[in-house]
Amino acid sequence: MDDRTLQVVFTPSGRRGRVEPGATVLDAARGLGVDVDSVCGGRGLCGRCQVTLGSSAAEGIDAGGHRLSLPEAKELGYRGRRPLRAGHRLACAARLQDDAVIDVPPYSQVRRQVVRKRAEVVDIPVDPVVRLHYLEVEPPDMDRQASDLSRVLEALDRQWRISGVKVDHHVLEGLQEALRTGQWAVTVAVHDGDTVTGVWPGFHDGPLGVAIDVGSTTVAGHLCDLSTGAVLASSGVMNPQIRYGEDLMSRVSYVMMNEQGQEVLTSAIRSALDDMVGDLVEQAGRTRDSVLEVALVGNPIMHHLVLGLNPYHLGVAPFALATDEAVRITASKIGMEAHPGARLYVLPCVAGHVGADAAGAILSEGPHRGRAIQLLVDVGTNAEIVLGSAGRLLAASSPTGPAFEGAEISSGQRAAPGAIERVRIDGRTLEPRFKVIGSDLWSDEEGFGDAVAGTGVIGICGSGIIEAVAELVLAGVVSAEGLIQDGGRSERIVADGRSAAYLLYREPGRSSRIMITQNDIRAIQLAKAALQAGVRLLMDRLGVDRVDEIRLAGAFGSHIDPIYAMVLGMIPDCDPDRVSAAGNAAGTGATMALLSGSARAEIEALVREVEKIETAVAPGFQRHFVEAMGIPHATAAYPQLARKVDLSGIVSSGPAGGGRRRRSRRRPGANARRSAALVGRRGEEDR
Repeated sequence: MDDRTLQVVFTPSGRRGRVEPGATVLDAARGLGVDVDSVCGGRGLCGRCQVTLGSSAAEGIDAGGHRLSLPEAKELGYRGRRPLRAGHRLACAARLQDDAVIDVPPYSQVRRQVVRKRAEVVDIPVDPVVRLHYLEVEPPDMDRQASDLSRVLEALDRQWRISGVKVDHHVLEGLQEALRTGQWAVTVAVHDGDTVTGVWPGFHDGPLGVAIDVGSTTVAGHLCDLSTGAVLASSGVMNPQIRYGEDLMSRVSYVMMNEQGQEVLTSAIRSALDDMVGDLVEQAGRTRDSVLEVALVGNPIMHHLVLGLNPYHLGVAPFALATDEAVRITASKIGMEAHPGARLYVLPCVAGHVGADAAGAILSEGPHRGRAIQLLVDVGTNAEIVLGSAGRLLAASSPTGPAFEGAEISSGQRAAPGAIERVRIDGRTLEPRFKVIGSDLWSDEEGFGDAVAGTGVIGICGSGIIEAVAELVLAGVVSAEGLIQDGGRSERIVADGRSAAYLLYREPGRSSRIMITQNDIRAIQLAKAALQAGVRLLMDRLGVDRVDEIRLAGAFGSHIDPIYAMVLGMIPDCDPDRVSAAGNAAGTGATMALLSGSARAEIEALVREVEKIETAVAPGFQRHFVEAMGIPHATAAYPQLARKVDLSGIVSSGPAGGGRRRRSRRRPGANARRSAALVGRRGEEDR
């Protein structure tokens, strides 16, 4: 051991080694491969390299004494954007004078972890593909005829060990002015280690990125600080394409039937994305030219339309994508106003109807990272389903239609103030109580009328219709076959043409009513049967008869009560405690791809291994669909649900559908199969 050197230990990494006395903490960290952030290259400008002294009993090192040099001009005169925290030192200024333990806090690590608010999911690694580097460049010299660019590239190599890079043309256009304004000091942005995409005079910090989830109904965006991972602003808007078609296939039809259809839809969504970027930076008090990176996900049809690709072939078998690879282009290519060097990264698609949004959800929820068999479902007009665990993942899409979003429902509407979103029905009196969006009060609580006076009770949204039908099933009003039983139990059961309906709400003094009709129930049955059939198909292929956990993703999935989803039979039986909402998992995946180059590499490698199942041609789908029309299911048992919910109130309408009521926890398989077949025939008659 050399007595002339000092021992230094870095925590939390545990890296240790010996360095020369007088070395800066930053130089020691770099020499030992320790992760300490710095944009300014150790010049005391950025404030990213803040560290603290620690101690180690095992090493015999404490935090006392003069282990670091006293603060000098660089620290005493520091005026950077990031305040120097109490008890912290700048690693680029503090010099080692004795053996020391140096603690590198998370906010001073390059590859720091940003913990999302949902505690049950993985952290987001912050390791963005675009980084800022401060350079001090040699002034021009008559004795050495070297261009401004060549001297900048030399400085980049010498000071940051980055060489062989390309340079965007717009950087050349502003390079000379930036050098002279900054008095031969500039900050450059380097994208993916190989391209200089921006230049600013002097020291510049605060690079921004935007993560976007383009859904068929809504578009969600988040503005992030690329250096810290912090979300600075969020925004959500309706997808303007809705005016050309409620669901995806209707938009494909619009493209097919109108000569300029694709251009119209592409222009509409691109304009919305550009407006969203403007709104996000305005919220954060920043400007568009600070946005250097954009990551985007969307279902295959949204993916194609954003990129200006014709979605025609996604509307006809065999549903071929133009590309399933990740797309890397400049943000300006889609008409997005940002920094001239801003890049757009679009996550890869999985299959023809399992898009980049599903890839984002996989990246976020990580079924491939554990041993438990996870079912991940993004519930929408076209449900995307992923099933599996570490070693094997399967994916499919299932055409659920828009019923879950309130469409095709007699009083249905999208989730908006005044829409019924929660429903409870007394099993004895059949009297309802409900909540509407915009109020925390139940309808039977004092003050409810005043609370909803501004919006009224105007309809029922997807989560409300699911709870209403499930409650009617548990109360025995709706049979396992999906028929409304008119047994004279309550005035709430009213005639509705040739069938019956349940009166959920009547506005006092007016004739407007919100009812659950027989056709409403049939629409929900068809939607949930398509979803369950797709899941069963994947379970068959994986060779399992149960799943360990279920994650319900997407805006709608986040508002579904998992218990009611299981009562209806939207999803297979599972321990209710292991069924939960995943939030906007696709958007979280986009954020991960925005903030981490390793996350991009992970999902690009993973999607190539996912097994794709096409439900439209898969043997067995029709059989699963018919069986899934039963509530919860015509043949599959729900023992884990039964431990949480009393299913004894579920009744059968009988083989002839004549209203004979029979209470049963589970109906015999043969009768259940006959009931399912009967429901299928009645469905055709209803239509």
